[in-house]
Amino acid sequence: MTEENAARATDVARAYYDTDDIDGFYSQTWGGEDIHVGVYADPREAIGSAAGRTVERMASKVGEALGADSVVLDMGSGYGGAARRLAGVYGCHVVALNISEVQNLRHREINAERGLDDRIEVVSGSFQDIPSPDGKFDVVWSQEALCHSGDRAAVLREARRVLKPGGHLVFTDLMAAEDAPDDEVRPAAERLRLIDFATPGFYVEQLRALAYADVEFDDLSDHMLTHYERLTEEVLAAAPGLTDAVSAAYVDRLRTSLPQTAAACRKGHFRWGIFHGRRG
Repeated sequence: MTEENAARATDVARAYYDTDDIDGFYSQTWGGEDIHVGVYADPREAIGSAAGRTVERMASKVGEALGADSVVLDMGSGYGGAARRLAGVYGCHVVALNISEVQNLRHREINAERGLDDRIEVVSGSFQDIPSPDGKFDVVWSQEALCHSGDRAAVLREARRVLKPGGHLVFTDLMAAEDAPDDEVRPAAERLRLIDFATPGFYVEQLRALAYADVEFDDLSDHMLTHYERLTEEVLAAAPGLTDAVSAAYVDRLRTSLPQTAAACRKGHFRWGIFHGRRG
């Protein structure tokens, strides 16, 4: 049943991100290249700038493991914002694994425009079954992608398999608080077409069970609230870029669902932050 759940979740996530409305919303409003929750220096900051700061904060967890000789796997790489920062700033070679062909096409186009296609390999596939040999990567990286998995424990096992001994796993995810009422988090799960949300405790337990060393969780949940408040503002303003890319019906749905998620964040029902551990 777990394998069936994983396969079903993969198909649902692929269909979700390949939908015109979803593609338009993420590319126009969520941050453009970095379609991830941001770390905000100011509550009025541009979403894309804050999302880029998340990449910098995650990179700081990994330290000297990022460099010209490093090989990084980005699981669920989206439009490639993080992959390009890692390749451009640190000189890493990045394997960008992603299931959405719509996103992968745009990812490759931007890489070519910026002269980074020799450092980034965009691979179509699922992180449930990573198409790489054991012990290949210095760093396995992921941002808000594991929430789409139907078997998150299996993804963490796969990440460990492809890491070199001593290699780093660093990831973020959208999560529910340990005691979050289902009716408070269910609307967000339905918008994202998720089976459910994991919790920080689940990930810490799984990482320790898989013998990851130095496991830590940097709780940045306040930034998730700021992020959803900023998204709500952008959708309510309905800039031409959004209204040209997304149907009116979907904009109306966002104007209901995003404030619901922000309200649940304000009540403490959601969690977000950075996990880090090393393969022992």
